[in-house]
Amino acid sequence: MSMPRHRLGASRVAVTPLGLGLAALGRPGYITLGHADDLGADRSVATMAAHAHAVLDAAWAVGIRYFDTARSYGRGEEFLGAWLAARTFAPDDRPVVGSKWGYTYTAGWRVDAAQHEVKEHTLPVLRGQWVESAGHLGEYLALYQIHSATLESGVLTRAEVLGELARIKAGGCLIGLSLSGTQQAQTLAAALEIEVDGVGLFDCVQATWNVLEPSCGPMLRAAHAAGWGVIVKEALANGRLTARNRAVEFAGPMAVLARLAARHATTVDALALAAALAQPWAGVALSGAATPAHLRANVAALAVTLTEETWEELAGLAETPQAYWATRSALAWN
Repeated sequence: MSMPRHRLGASRVAVTPLGLGLAALGRPGYITLGHADDLGADRSVATMAAHAHAVLDAAWAVGIRYFDTARSYGRGEEFLGAWLAARTFAPDDRPVVGSKWGYTYTAGWRVDAAQHEVKEHTLPVLRGQWVESAGHLGEYLALYQIHSATLESGVLTRAEVLGELARIKAGGCLIGLSLSGTQQAQTLAAALEIEVDGVGLFDCVQATWNVLEPSCGPMLRAAHAAGWGVIVKEALANGRLTARNRAVEFAGPMAVLARLAARHATTVDALALAAALAQPWAGVALSGAATPAHLRANVAALAVTLTEETWEELAGLAETPQAYWATRSALAWN
């Protein structure tokens, strides 16, 4: 199956509209609803590596050519790197990989760990993790991002970090940042102004946008207008925008989503993902699928065209950023 490619922002990197994120594939625990059911009881490294490779194979088969991982996704870079190394790609059909630095995985391959990752946006961490990422992903690593940059972390004001990122960029790798939390828009506004030696540092932004949390949309439009690539993460809100969400307090919105999905002869997850894909500024929307079946179901979103009436009803589902991120923070690792 083929999927059309387009440039990521103003860069020469060609990506597919749908990408695969490895947040739920590189480690035994994650906060997506139903993650435990997807992986089963055997979460040994060998079993999870084979499982990740099966999902990667399914992604390649449906035409996905953009893959997203991070240093903190357990063995995500390792699994992806091994999958890449075991395959031969045609010169005109090569995968594109983005990864992220700034968090260190600390769970020790345990789902019940007290702490799963530690954030540190410092120069030593950047230098060490860049070597690790490049070692696993090699020539396919096209985009390196600050993982969950925030104003509070101070990373956007650390001249030594920004300078090192500029050095990496000079070597041919695009530089970006991912966003998280209630101040995504404010952080992006600050990043848009950053230059090193008179040259804009960032090429891309990866942000949470979905029908429950669309608040960053206007700033993502501004980033796109400035030539940045835009990658949408968590389009399904960690499973809250799927049929797996059986929370009593979400019964009303779920009923709306189910009705709208039936109107478009699709599923709730495809409907929600289609909303992200339809944003004119979106270069890539990530699927966080943890099984081949879910991955193939997500691809159905590419064939969904939302009506004006549906858009009006979806707009009524938006939560305040504070409410959305509080709910996300309370999701259990499973």
